[in-house]
Amino acid sequence: MQFLVYLLVYPILWLISILPFPLLYAFSDGVYILIYHIIGYRKKTVRENLALTLPHLSKKERLDIEKKSFHHLCDMFLEMIKTMSISEEEMNKRFQYTNLQVYLDLEKKGKNIALLCAHYASYEWVISMNKKITFEGYAIYKKIANPYFDKLVKKIRSNFNAYLITTKETAKVILKNKLNKKLSTYGFAGDQSPKINKAHHFTTFMGITVPVHTGAEMLAKRFDMNVIFLKVKKLKRGYYQATFEVLSENVKSVPDYEISDMFVKRVEKQIAEAPEYYLWTHKRWKHKEV
Repeated sequence: MQFLVYLLVYPILWLISILPFPLLYAFSDGVYILIYHIIGYRKKTVRENLALTLPHLSKKERLDIEKKSFHHLCDMFLEMIKTMSISEEEMNKRFQYTNLQVYLDLEKKGKNIALLCAHYASYEWVISMNKKITFEGYAIYKKIANPYFDKLVKKIRSNFNAYLITTKETAKVILKNKLNKKLSTYGFAGDQSPKINKAHHFTTFMGITVPVHTGAEMLAKRFDMNVIFLKVKKLKRGYYQATFEVLSENVKSVPDYEISDMFVKRVEKQIAEAPEYYLWTHKRWKHKEV
C-alpha cells in the first residue's frame, strides 16, 4: 500500500516541481485557500500560540499574522517540492548568504561544527550551503513513515550534498566520523518542543517558560564542536537571505545550557522581526510551566 501511494503521489510532486515560479506561487495561493479557509489545518493551534506569545497585539493584528503565516507555510511546502528539480544556479539566486566567510573561517579551526537554526522562513533551502562548504553536511531529521518517500527526501537532499540522519543515529554518526577524522557540519533545528520525559532544561521562550531541546549543545560538548547559528530572513516571496553568527568556539568552557539559551534568544529575535514567517502550527508551548 505504501508503494502504491508513492506511485500515485510522486508524478504529482514532480509536475509541481517543474512549474515556473510564477505558476508555483499561483498554485500556492489556491492551496492556501484550501488549507486555511476550507480545511482549517491547525488553525486553532496557531491562534492559541499567537494569543499566548503575542498578547500585546490586538486580535486584528494577530489575525493578520495568522493568515500571512499560513500563506508562507504553503509557499514553503511547495518550495520544498520545487527542490526536486531546481537548478543550483536558481537556488543560489533565491537563497543567498551575507557572510559565508564567517562559516568558512570556522572550518579552518579544524573542528566539527554544530549548526543551529529555527523552523523559520526557509529552513528547507538551508541545504544549499552544502554546495559552498568543504565539510560534509548532515541534517538531523524525523524519519518519514513511508519508506519510499523517506528515500525520496534523502535523494533530493543528496543533490545538494546533504545527508539526512535521524536523532537516534546522530551520536553514532558523529563518533564514526570523528574516529575517521572526517570533518563535518551537523544541522539542528531545535526550536520545537521536546518530549517532556526527556526535558533537561527549561527556559523562557517568547515570555513563556518551556522545556527546550539541549541535544545539540550536549553533542557539541561531548565531541568538542564549534557552534554556529544561521539566521534566515525572508526578503520577498521566494527569496531569502541567511547570516551566520558564531555562538561558541570553546563549548566546554561555556556553562551547561547557556548555548541552548543563546539559541532560543536568537530565535525570539527572528520572530520579533517578522512573526508571520515562523512555524506556528507546531504545539511549541504545550509543556509550558503554569
